[in-house]
Amino acid sequence: MYEKTVVDVHGSAMDILTFMPDGDGPFPGLVVAQHLPVAHMGLEKDPFQIDVGERLAAAGYACVIPYMFHWWLADRDIAVKRAEWRDDRSVADLDAAVDTMTAMPGVDAERIGIIGHCWGGRVAWLGACHNPIYKVASIFYGGRIKLAMGEDAEPAINLVGGMACDVIGVFGNDDETPSPADVDDLDAALTAAGVAHEFHRYDGAGHGFQDFTNPDRYRPDAAADAWGKLLGYFGARLHP
Repeated sequence: MYEKTVVDVHGSAMDILTFMPDGDGPFPGLVVAQHLPVAHMGLEKDPFQIDVGERLAAAGYACVIPYMFHWWLADRDIAVKRAEWRDDRSVADLDAAVDTMTAMPGVDAERIGIIGHCWGGRVAWLGACHNPIYKVASIFYGGRIKLAMGEDAEPAINLVGGMACDVIGVFGNDDETPSPADVDDLDAALTAAGVAHEFHRYDGAGHGFQDFTNPDRYRPDAAADAWGKLLGYFGARLHP
């Protein structure tokens, strides 16, 4: 289960869902950047996103999922939200989520990570480039990392020098956004910046292959293996 709070981000109200493990803590904390379908569903109606929070809480992590599409009315077309997305707003949303989480009793502010799927994979990359609080980041098939989003924004891939955390990336070799060539570019950028990372690539899997709500995309074997690799990578860095 989760609790919902509302925080103010530059005059706009943002919902945050909080998932806590059983026990008293202190627990490591994770900011979870949502995938694109919540742009029209909302967080609480998205079973995949709720499952991510519950799964991570069961593994011993306090999690916050900020609703980062709060800048638009709920009924605005998803294409509009995608086109008007701004990286400066994303950074502000993530920072508000981190501040909310680290102020919570039972959360260890020295053990914080960030994770995102799909659209959230790019957001997680962006957040890791801007806030040194993160000890680890996970990028699940995040597209558009090579692009800038918003006026005066830099392509997110160019910001990699600001990363102060280890990175695990998970990708499908049948994906087009990011394509295998894009993933090679991300790998090269992290290597050039001296960022410790490991990438896992799955044959026969495309974009969104962990999303069990989409039978056309879901690849259960690859999804299970990727979850295991993620929890092992995070556990080694956040569960000493």
